[in-house]
This record gives sequence, structure tokens and C-alpha cells, in this order.
Amino acid sequence: MGTMEDPDIYTKDGTVDIHNKPANKTKTGNWRVCPFILANECCERLAYYGMSTNLVNYLQKRLGEGTASAAKNVNNWSGTCYIMPLLGAFLADAYWGRFWTIFVFSIIYVFGMTLLTLSASVKGMKPTCDSNGCSATLANIAACYAALYLIALGTGGIKPCVSSFGADQFDETDKVEGRRKSSFFNWFYFSINVGALIASSVLVYIQTHVGWDWGFGIPAVAMAIAVVSFFCGSSWYRFQKPGGSPLTRIAQVVVASFRKFNTKVPSDPTLLYETSDESSIKGSRKLEHTDHFRFFDRAAMRMEADDVNKQIDPWRLCTVTQVEELKVLIKLLPIWATGIVFSTVYAQMSTMFVLQGDIMDQHIGPNFKIPSASLSIFDTLSVLFWAPIYDRLIVPFVRKYTGNKRGFTQLQRMGIGLVISIFSMLAAGSLEVVRLNMVRKHNYYQLQTIPMSIFWEVPQYFLIGCAEVFTFIGQLEFFYDQAPDAMRSFCSALSLTTVALGNYLSSLLVTIVTNITTKGGKPGWIPDNLNYGHLDYFYWLLAILSLLNFIVYLFISRWYTYKKVVDDSKFDS
Repeated sequence: MGTMEDPDIYTKDGTVDIHNKPANKTKTGNWRVCPFILANECCERLAYYGMSTNLVNYLQKRLGEGTASAAKNVNNWSGTCYIMPLLGAFLADAYWGRFWTIFVFSIIYVFGMTLLTLSASVKGMKPTCDSNGCSATLANIAACYAALYLIALGTGGIKPCVSSFGADQFDETDKVEGRRKSSFFNWFYFSINVGALIASSVLVYIQTHVGWDWGFGIPAVAMAIAVVSFFCGSSWYRFQKPGGSPLTRIAQVVVASFRKFNTKVPSDPTLLYETSDESSIKGSRKLEHTDHFRFFDRAAMRMEADDVNKQIDPWRLCTVTQVEELKVLIKLLPIWATGIVFSTVYAQMSTMFVLQGDIMDQHIGPNFKIPSASLSIFDTLSVLFWAPIYDRLIVPFVRKYTGNKRGFTQLQRMGIGLVISIFSMLAAGSLEVVRLNMVRKHNYYQLQTIPMSIFWEVPQYFLIGCAEVFTFIGQLEFFYDQAPDAMRSFCSALSLTTVALGNYLSSLLVTIVTNITTKGGKPGWIPDNLNYGHLDYFYWLLAILSLLNFIVYLFISRWYTYKKVVDDSKFDS
């Protein structure tokens, strides 16, 4: 007689292996596959940051755009890169699954990087440059922006799926693997910044001193390597089945609720409809009923008219789990909204910090100049410093006092980052006050380079890096952890849209500030020659907005309740 297999060797979170069979814990997932995923993310981020970090200077110096125009265009493009994940997430959760979504959009990404390289290197496609500067034709500009927005489309399928796909490799119903999943997000963000470190140091230097053809070509090769790395681990991955369109399920709950508008909701939640065995949503576990937003509980009230030909009409009757999916999404939105201002602060690294550094002394010794965009390396170094410190030292230390397996709760972690971001704006504003005082004192208005070291910008970069470790990583984990199983790509994409809206808000603020402060022929806060401006006022504005945002966040986080899954409610959320 054959021996029966131990059921505990299979995951209980709905994941399957490449052959569509229940995933075996001893043969799939866990840390064994993380090198493939983390290497993919490292190379992809090297490609992205290698192209985006110095983009504002490329638009200024090669395409001939003005300071404010270049900053706005970078913000708008970057915002699009972070809004497109909603498309990729929808396809991943509803139809393709995360694995195939990453595959399709990675190919698009590679095409975009290739076109950008050609637009900066091939005669006729690249701008014409001489000793007087560069001039770009409409065709040159069109080729560049077509490539940029093709890349933005490519990021749409990758960004919301890679972190979620990596987290899928850990079964959260298993206590040991559940703890490893929390650690995974720290190392995932660590790998992002390894790629960013190479991009902001080596690649920015190559773009500035060797050429934009090589500066964009190397990231294109890195992206190709990212694709190869990801697919090398295919045989050992765990896969979450797509659960159908989350937007359709949300619409069904809303429609069913309004159809029973005049019906009283029972006080006993056990009277609400739920399937008796596994969840009706493919690849998802059942969620416990909550008392929030009870209006939508009407969708789970069973009425005689709900059965059509002895079959349940999903537009008339929904399960408790389906109703709770919508409730979870509604509860996430206020937390999501508070991330927008933080992302606005973060957006300054690729725009205002770079422009501020452009007119400071960039020399290291008599002969070597560091490009102003390369100072983002200190943000990266800050993340590389704080991420392992947080994971290995801060979490175990805080856990002793809080009893929480994560040390801080996810909401506490994000809140700490919001506070640190305020200090980054105060540091940037204080530096600009000192710089402008030097300009006035010595009449340096027409100098292209102020005799003040660019390394005075390091504190503001370092503080933003520290804030990222708390807020951005906390946000990654929070939106994955709190999302219903069949909406995890969508909720990860939702968290990424804060970066998009942060960039759009930054662009909007620049437009509003420029329009208001240039009235009457005044140079305004952000003129082309910042020596005549008041960039410090812009930083103070962001600091005030960040403080108000944090106060709102405190009230929202006190109101929030963590989700509970029926199958593993015994575990701590």
C-alpha cells in the first residue's frame, strides 16, 4: 500500500504550481525563488532610474525645454508610469494572472527602451548639437516622447505585479512563511535601490560625460536581462489564479445593494448569504463579516427574487466575501489618499533637487564634477542603509515592547515616514535660504555656479530615503496584506497611483505657483535662473502640506480596522 501524502506540505492560500496543481511547499516558492524575482526587480529598476533620474536634464539640454516646462513634463510622464499599473493590475487579477501580465508588458518595456536609445543615438532621430547647444525637430521630440510613454505602458504591467508575485511565494496561512513575507518586502525594496544606486551613479555619469546613446543603451540591456532573470525561475514559482474582474464584482455588490434599498439589514450576520465550502471567487479565501458600511450588506440578503431558474443571479445576490471586498476597498481609500502628498515630496528628488543642484558647485577636487542628478545616490544609500537596519534591528527591538510580529503596525510604520518627510522639506528649504543669502550678499545673480558645495543637499536626500523605508515599504506591505486575495494586483496598483498623483500634484503646484508669483512681471518662485527666485518658499509650502497631511492621517489610521480572513482568523493580522 502507498502512503498518503501529508496535506501540510501544500499551501492553503490558493496558490498552484506551473502545472496548475496545488503548490508543494517543499518544491515551490519561499526564499528559493526570490533571487530570480529580486534580480528581475533590480535590473528593471536600474533600467527605469537609469533613464529617468537624469531625464529633466536631457529635456532641458537636448530637447531645449525650459526649467519649469522640463520639470512639469518629467512629473507628468512619471505620473503616467504610476497610473498605468491600474491597467496591468486589472488584467492580472481578472484574466492573465500576474506571471503572464509581467511577461507581456516586459516585452513592451524592452521595445520602449530600444526606441529611446535609437532616439538619442541614430542620426535623424536624435537632436542636432553644436558648440552653441542642441536643437530638436518636432520628429525628434515625437520619437523621444513616444518611447517614454511606451515605457510608461510597460511599467503598467510590471510594477503592480512583481511585488505581489513575490509575496505570493509565501503562504501567509503558515506562521513561518507569513513572517518571511513581511521580510520579503524589505528586501524587495532593497533590490530596487541596488538598481537605483548603479543608475544614479554610473549611468548618470555616462550620460553626462560619455553620451546619451550609451546612457540609454545600457538601461535597455539591463531591462532585457531583467526579463531573462524572471523567467529562469518559472518551474519553481507559485501562481495565484486570476479571480475574474474585480470591477464586475464591485459593480454587482453596488447594484444588488440598491435593488434592496428599502430592505432592513438583519442584525445577525449569519443570516447573510455565503457559500458553505470554499469561496465562490476563484483563488480567494472567504472574508469575515464586518459592521462597517452596512448598507452594502443588503447585497448578501437572500430574497425570493434572487433565484432565477433555481440559479443565483450575481447582480441580485452576492456573498459576504464579495461584499467585504468592496468594504475593504472603501476602507483603504482614505489611507491611500494620504500617500499622495508624501509622493509629492518624493517627486522633488527628480526635479527641484536636481535643478537646485545644477547651480551649486559640483566639483569633487579640481577636475571631477558630479552631475546634480547623481546626488540621488544618497537617497539610495539611505534606503540601502535603513532597510536592513529596520528588518534586522528595529523590528526585533520594537517587537519586544509591542508584541506585534512586525514590530510596528503597518499604519504606525507609514506614519513615521510621513513625519520624516516633513524634515526633508525643512532641510531643503533651509539650504535654499542659505544659498539665496549668499547670492544676495555677493551679488552672484548671474553666476551659473554658486561657490557652495552641492553636497549640502545630502541631508535632504538622506531624509527622504529614510522616509521611504518607513512609508513606501510599509505601503507596499499594507496594500498587499489588506487586499482581498483576488484583488492584490489591483490594490498594489492602487498604492502606486499615489506616486502618479503625487507627481501630478507637484506639476499642478508648480503651475499654480508660477502663474501666481509671476504676475506683474516678477520672476516668481521658480524662474529659469533660480538665483532670482524663491525655491525655499516652494519647499515651505510642501512642508506645511505634509504636516496637514500627517494630522489627517492620524485621524484616519485610528479609525481603520484590519481585515480578517475566515480560514486564518486565528492568526494576527
